[in-house]
Amino acid sequence: MTSKIRTIIAATTFLLALPALPAFADSAAVIDAKADDAIAAFRKEVNGADVFLQQAAGYLVFPRVIKVGLGFGGETGEGALRVGGRTAGYYRTTAGSFGLQLGAQAKSIVIAFMTPEALSKFQNSSGWKVGVDGSVALIDLGAGKTIDSQNIKDPVVGFIFGAKGLMYNLTLEGTKISKLDR
Repeated sequence: MTSKIRTIIAATTFLLALPALPAFADSAAVIDAKADDAIAAFRKEVNGADVFLQQAAGYLVFPRVIKVGLGFGGETGEGALRVGGRTAGYYRTTAGSFGLQLGAQAKSIVIAFMTPEALSKFQNSSGWKVGVDGSVALIDLGAGKTIDSQNIKDPVVGFIFGAKGLMYNLTLEGTKISKLDR
């Protein structure tokens, strides 16, 4: 068996195993602690993050999303929905892809619902898919940059930050977000 076929089999096995990951899920307390750390890092890295998060009707925090790809790719992570500064639910993000990709990466994601209507639509969905159930305007901010909340008019805004590892293709398109029972 060639190494290319072994790699394809390994990547396919990984993708098929993504739905089985709830068996390894973190507890609600662990997710909350990791979400708190991610929000603290977000506030430290991005000027204006405090004001922006206060203006949001609610926001999802995925402290650590792992992406692995070699032709086939997959990513997953767990997070918390914060409304009024409190956790209103726990969620898992998953995505699969096929194409030119190679590497592994860990990243943090914040998805802010800027209107009560956008938040309500998300909360009332049985599984929310980016690009199908709602569009997310991805804001590209590096360390030390500032959020200009006057220029952000989209109802749902996403931030990817703290990326570690080597992986090309930072996107949320096709990502599915599902509610967890915690």
